[in-house]
Amino acid sequence: MREAERLQPLPGAPERKPVLRAEGLTKIYASIPGAAGRGDLELFRGLDLTIYSGEMVAIVGESGAGKSTLLHLLAALDKPTAGEVWCGTKRLSTFTSAQAADFRNRDVGYVWQFHYLLPEFTALENVAMPLLAQGIKRPSALEQARTWLSEVGLAERAEHRSGELSGGEQQRVSLARALVTSPKILLADEPTGDLDGKTAEAVFSLIQRLHSAHGLTSVLVTHSLEFAARCGRLLRLRGGNLIENDQ
Repeated sequence: MREAERLQPLPGAPERKPVLRAEGLTKIYASIPGAAGRGDLELFRGLDLTIYSGEMVAIVGESGAGKSTLLHLLAALDKPTAGEVWCGTKRLSTFTSAQAADFRNRDVGYVWQFHYLLPEFTALENVAMPLLAQGIKRPSALEQARTWLSEVGLAERAEHRSGELSGGEQQRVSLARALVTSPKILLADEPTGDLDGKTAEAVFSLIQRLHSAHGLTSVLVTHSLEFAARCGRLLRLRGGNLIENDQ
């Protein structure tokens, strides 16, 4: 089912440019052979979604509705059972594993609920990792990483390892790491889910600021209806369908 966001542009308004498109998306997890009482799990079937340039979109829904799975499909971390995901003219289902990894490294910045920082490296080195993976020389990669640590307010913590950082600082480092390659799209899966209220507010406000300052197109999965309501568009995943909430 198409999400209820098919609005006609106002007369004279600039045409919105689609950045991500999901068409007829179906995701079914097959039952485990021999598992008694377990049938196939269908998260969604025929789901359509369009994300436009510059949007900040929130996706909400109950646990198990398929929010994280949908985000994985948009990032080429997983493949749909049927349907297609497009990023511009790129059809993600045609990617090899190497092409999918390159897509995520260059076009998409991904933030997880857990920071997944490498504990043996400093914050600076963690942020530089995606650039080093692209083959950028270490001095240049570290210089760009330092700029991004400053952008998220952690310039003075550059030489600290992840275990020496607070939860909020760890998540800000992971946000800098996601954006250091100047991706077109930011995908965030419960980026404030492990944080206390005050810290969660600070991280969400930072995401909002970076979204605006760097002209990002952002999609956030969140359990917080308060944060979701502060995004430009709110979509609820329910019963395998995307439903647009009135703001």
